[in-house]
Amino acid sequence: MKNSFERNRFSILYLLVSVIGLIVFSLVCYLQEGEISHKSLAEIICVAAILTVIYIAMYIHYNRVLTDMENISQIMDDVINTDKELIGEEYKEGAVGMLYTKLYQMVGILKESRDRELNEKIFLRDIISDISHQLKTPLASLNVFLDLLTDDKVTEQDKRKQILSEASNQLSRMEWMVLSMLKLARIEAGAIVFDIKEQNLSNIFQQAGDGVKYLLDDRSQTLKIECDDEVVLNCDGEWLTEALINLLKNASDYSEQGKNISIEVDDNNAFCRIYVKDEGMGIAEEELPNIFKRFYRVDNQVNPNSVGIGLSLTKSIIEGMGGSIKVRSEIGKYTWFVITFVK
Repeated sequence: MKNSFERNRFSILYLLVSVIGLIVFSLVCYLQEGEISHKSLAEIICVAAILTVIYIAMYIHYNRVLTDMENISQIMDDVINTDKELIGEEYKEGAVGMLYTKLYQMVGILKESRDRELNEKIFLRDIISDISHQLKTPLASLNVFLDLLTDDKVTEQDKRKQILSEASNQLSRMEWMVLSMLKLARIEAGAIVFDIKEQNLSNIFQQAGDGVKYLLDDRSQTLKIECDDEVVLNCDGEWLTEALINLLKNASDYSEQGKNISIEVDDNNAFCRIYVKDEGMGIAEEELPNIFKRFYRVDNQVNPNSVGIGLSLTKSIIEGMGGSIKVRSEIGKYTWFVITFVK
């Protein structure tokens, strides 16, 4: 992006000043001696030569500065109009070096902002696509149910009640999915600020257990909580409770009648680790990398009304509070979800 305007202007201005200077110098010599002698002519030529050398030196320096400015302009043009990657910062001294440094800082901020905006757009697109895709089935079912009832195609009272019950299940599924997706979207978009403070884990475990008591009682399953009363953790208590409820629901869904489910804690100076264990059907090794993906379900026959978003939401909650979550499992024996908070 070379531009000769400044260079030409500098050359013309310097030439004009030099010519005027030589004319003035020649007049002075003439007035002093009454003529232009050989000595005066030699002095004039010497001054002209000095001015030429000065011009060359100044032009080289000025051209270098302009070249740096043109390089900076080209970098800015590449950042604005293309996705071209910068080779690396050109470290220089002086004002131009500071300008380069600030430019690269600005470019880094702009690229980060652009990448974040692009990721947010992709995330929003995926969220909308996922929600619309997942709503199609329950909405279609509800339309069928409404058609059956409004057109009096089902006259038996028991069947009508059955249809209404199934419609209620579909509505509950849709409500759970939309609310969970909104929570997930807010967490991943950074719109939720977790209230991190010291919390008693025993109380959180008890609240999570109360949240699934109806489900466990219906399936004759037993929840065992192993946690000392004095164990505390820096976390958001309400969100951690919701994450544990999701894990307990998952454990109950994939465990048979009468099985045990447990919550245990391993607390020391290095970390606090929470285990949610079940004695259920287990998860195949090839399935493990996918279980935290949105709408992924290991077995659609276990709980047909499940939308497969609970584990994804749980992972976002745990990671949003600075923790991590892993899973261990063996087919037909157990599944452990392991939550770790490093101190």
